[in-house]
Amino acid sequence: MANWNDSSRFSTASGQNLPYVVMQVTLKEKFFGTGSGNLTDLEQVINEQAAKGYRLHTMSTSNGGSKGFGGGDRIQATLVFERLDMR
Repeated sequence: MANWNDSSRFSTASGQNLPYVVMQVTLKEKFFGTGSGNLTDLEQVINEQAAKGYRLHTMSTSNGGSKGFGGGDRIQATLVFERLDMR
């Protein structure tokens, strides 16, 4: 990286410093009841990107399947973040 000040904005997925970052977060449904058991993980990812100067641009979810008895269903959240300083 040429500039260490940009290191927190460097995309490890693409290996480039881009205006958009795409991330996926896997959420596991609770075994009993409804709702996700780890929404704090999703919240953490969003807040980490916000601290780096990104805003959430788009979010979509899809069913990631089940891991069998007691495993709970998986939901894939795909998040697109936009850098605020590159508009």
